[in-house]
Amino acid sequence: MAKQLDYHTIREIFIRFQQADSEPKGELEHVNVYTLVVAVALSAQATDAGVNKATRALFKIADTPQKMLDLGEEGLIEHIKTIGLFRQKAKNVIKMSRILVEDYGGEVPNSRAALQSLPGVGRKTANVVLNMWWRYPAQAVDTHIFRVGNRTGICPGKDVDAVERAIEDNIPVDFQLHAHHWLILHGRYHCKARKPQCGTCLIRDLCQFEDKTL
Repeated sequence: MAKQLDYHTIREIFIRFQQADSEPKGELEHVNVYTLVVAVALSAQATDAGVNKATRALFKIADTPQKMLDLGEEGLIEHIKTIGLFRQKAKNVIKMSRILVEDYGGEVPNSRAALQSLPGVGRKTANVVLNMWWRYPAQAVDTHIFRVGNRTGICPGKDVDAVERAIEDNIPVDFQLHAHHWLILHGRYHCKARKPQCGTCLIRDLCQFEDKTL
């Protein structure tokens, strides 16, 4: 784990991220907040590309909690069986949809606690939804952010909660809204787990990673 970078270095890093991509976007496809929640829940231990492939047809016929209930668990499974853990995920999506219909009038709540009370929705999923749909500066720490944060020193921490706190505490507030997307995309396409692309990295000179590749 690298040591925490200082304020000025972190600020320079995010200035560079912003100059390269001023409005970074999440890559999960969705048509409304409900389908975003479903897509994020389905993406656990799966790739965004794999989820998008499965949900394109699904969301054309089930883009509300009631329509998902009408489709039913077996109907849902037919659409998502290419995704890992699809049976458990289908059970969760149907349970979640029932709760949304019965307790929230078919609307998706926008508090973290209410979101986390839904089946299949953990803190990371709740944070993604709060950030992407309601533009709240919630930080959803996945494996990419955990790796980038600890390699670079931007937001080091022993676990995802510690990394989330390090982002909130150390990244300047004017970069908080897009921070997790910049970090995810950097980890997905540049600071890769096995073969980091250090030679073309925007922040190579500011990063504390000792095993940089050429």
